[in-house]
Amino acid sequence: MGRRPALSTVKQAFEETRLRIPIAQLQPLKLVTPAIKKTPKYLQIVASVREVGIVEPPVVARDRSDPGKYLLLDGHLRIDVLKDMGESEVTCLISTDDEAFTYNKRVNRLAMIQEHRMIVKAVQRGVPEERIAKALNVDVQSIVRKRKLLDGICPEVAEILKDKHIAIATFTELRKLVPLRQIEAAELMVAMNKFTINYAKSLVAATPQEQLVETNKPKQVKGLSEEQIALMERESVSLQREFRIAEKSYGADHLDLVLSNGYVGKLLGNARIVRYLAQHHQDILAEFQKLAETEIAAA
Repeated sequence: MGRRPALSTVKQAFEETRLRIPIAQLQPLKLVTPAIKKTPKYLQIVASVREVGIVEPPVVARDRSDPGKYLLLDGHLRIDVLKDMGESEVTCLISTDDEAFTYNKRVNRLAMIQEHRMIVKAVQRGVPEERIAKALNVDVQSIVRKRKLLDGICPEVAEILKDKHIAIATFTELRKLVPLRQIEAAELMVAMNKFTINYAKSLVAATPQEQLVETNKPKQVKGLSEEQIALMERESVSLQREFRIAEKSYGADHLDLVLSNGYVGKLLGNARIVRYLAQHHQDILAEFQKLAETEIAAA
């Protein structure tokens, strides 16, 4: 029998433990200019760090050319604020990837659920909501609403939407749905890349009565009659069926697209082929170039 191929291991994005690092050993990859220090974002970070401290640790990578130094990949403004405050050390996450461009390309800025978790974490640490509101320059009621963001939201939905930028009111609409329908709605929002309150309201309007939390309370949608609501419910069921069918074939279709894109890329890497297409089939060459430039997202 032949030897089994070795199983590939998944490389961790970060080292398992955080490190307390002297700020003097951090090498910034971006310059914090006087103009940046005057922006509302910077001033908000100043207030947040002074009132609450560092909630989201800066991200660094070990400098391969100097073992005693660390490249600062993310958190330049936070580090600058700490230096102005006279702090000498900071706890950091250690990234295994030292390319700041790659890291920042993959990390989304703070999404609504991430902000909710940050606030919950701060409250659990004993930070009063009034202090958090002052740090973020918002009213206390806003902090209370964000702290209770996931009340009535099933864990699967929180996982699906954890890195999406969504309005608080959208979660209000999702709470009107039973857990299974919440999951379906969240999946549709991701598939359509629509997270607005109006889209959420349309999903609720298209939801059958028995899939609502308040089954005995008739739906009232402004501007729609009962007949129109019933039609939306039927179309929603049909859309959900088509979505499931498309979902089943997505993996194979995506693989075909990646292979085709790679093949076209290799063709365009051949100077003779490019020269021939440029002379005889400029329209095809233009389409091939567009396809080669298209970034195929990972499955």
